Amino acid sequence: MPPERRSRTKPERRTGSRPNRKIPMKPDRKAGAGPGGPPRKAAYSSQRKPPAGPRAAAAAITIAAAEESRLRELHRLTLEEDKPAVERCLEELVFGDAADNEDALLRRLRGPRVQVQEDSGDSEVENEAKDNFPPQKKPVWVDEEDEDEEMVDMMNNRFRKDMMKNASENKLSKNELQKRLKEEFQHAMGGVPAWVETNKRKASSDDESEEDEDDLLQRTGNFISTSTSLPKGILKMKNCLHANAERPTTARISSVQFHPGAQVVMVAALDNSVSLFQVDGKTNPKIQSIYLEKFPIFKACFSANGEEVLATSTHSKVLYVYDMLAGKLIPVHQVRGLKEKIVRSFEVSSDGSFLLINGVAGYFHLLSMKTKELISSMKVNGRIAASTFSSDSKKVYASSADGEVYVWDVNSRKCLNRFVDEGSLYGLSIAASRNGQYVACGSNCGVVNIYSQDSCLQETNPKPIKAIMNLVTGVSSLTFNPTTEILAIASEKMKEAVRLVHLPSCTVFSNFPVSKQKNLSLVHTMDFSPRSGYFALGNEKGRALLYRLHHYSDF
Repeated sequence: MPPERRSRTKPERRTGSRPNRKIPMKPDRKAGAGPGGPPRKAAYSSQRKPPAGPRAAAAAITIAAAEESRLRELHRLTLEEDKPAVERCLEELVFGDAADNEDALLRRLRGPRVQVQEDSGDSEVENEAKDNFPPQKKPVWVDEEDEDEEMVDMMNNRFRKDMMKNASENKLSKNELQKRLKEEFQHAMGGVPAWVETNKRKASSDDESEEDEDDLLQRTGNFISTSTSLPKGILKMKNCLHANAERPTTARISSVQFHPGAQVVMVAALDNSVSLFQVDGKTNPKIQSIYLEKFPIFKACFSANGEEVLATSTHSKVLYVYDMLAGKLIPVHQVRGLKEKIVRSFEVSSDGSFLLINGVAGYFHLLSMKTKELISSMKVNGRIAASTFSSDSKKVYASSADGEVYVWDVNSRKCLNRFVDEGSLYGLSIAASRNGQYVACGSNCGVVNIYSQDSCLQETNPKPIKAIMNLVTGVSSLTFNPTTEILAIASEKMKEAVRLVHLPSCTVFSNFPVSKQKNLSLVHTMDFSPRSGYFALGNEKGRALLYRLHHYSDF
């Protein structure tokens, strides 16, 4: 050791100051290298392998894959030694060269990934068919005359004359004629039919359609959806076979009414007959006919429970009651206390408790439906024109010939309110909706005023919600449908004078009646089926016309 270094270290030893010793050098001597010497290994307790780099990991994976491929190839060669030559040839034709591994075979069968992602919605068979489908070829030549638009003569065909909007349309192109035919068809059908809309829809995928079919076949029940609110404008409907086609008559139809609980319609006429028909819209088979000798029927009506049929005549005071369950015809010749010489117009309460008979000199009489006995008589000023019960059978609305409307309480037989029908000089008809919302009054001038029932009870001079002025002659018939979405109005003084009013918009449906058909003639009576699926009306030609309203799914 040099003298300088020896002299520099000796004083430190003498002093014995341990803090000047460099303690961190000890671990460095264990783990690191000495000055100029080879690197030393760390102690075993603290020895850890450093993490392998990405290149080393990739190399290890490559070596493992190569080893696995070598073993797989060795296994394949071992198996193929025992295979006959025919089998090996067949495998080469189906799966390709035997030298290809399984991964290459799977990639070849799957095809490129881009095609799989683009055609993910289609099945493998469809994708293969699309790939193999030959490209569309261009035509060899084009006829110039085909491009010329051919014109169709409208004047020489009597059916096409009706489709001309003006005299200048004596010729139309085929495309314009096709559009015109579509318009006529949609107008006659009341809009686009449901089957057309169904054909336009496209299923999202074949799998979903198959699941829907399986679900449909595995369930039972009513698949017809319930009706939503009725849209205005066009009423989708179908003209069915006449309700009384199996028993035709030339006498005027005086009453037509649907049974409250069965799919049956009753048709009464001036030929002394009351007939019952099963309603199916196709054949409408006859169930039964009742003949009343020398009794031209003025009105016939079902009882509230549908077990009886009541009928009055044009010139008699007898009230016939037909018991449908017993099959008996019971005449009521005289009602005690009732001094009417002729009994014609009457109404039955919706709860089946009361019978209201319109008399002469302003009287109308309240009878018990069960016993047919007189309960009380009420009177209005002038002649009574029409009357009806409220939906709850607690009130009576009566229209007089003076244009006034009276509201009576059934229990107390007191007049609750009296008001003048706006603009009416002579009342002819009145009807109340079944939901207790509206009262409709028809006058001799063809105006129908629609009131709120609350205003009729509370106000001395109520204003109508809407005045319907689509008729020009006296309104003889008013009928609300059970859902209070349609009000049917008619006049027996003019042919085709029938309108269907949409509620609550109070607008008239534009597609009824069909002006070109003119088969309604003079309408005397109308009615809706219990769930508004059918609409019937009777005319003076002896026909009970029947219509199917497509918006309503049930009878």
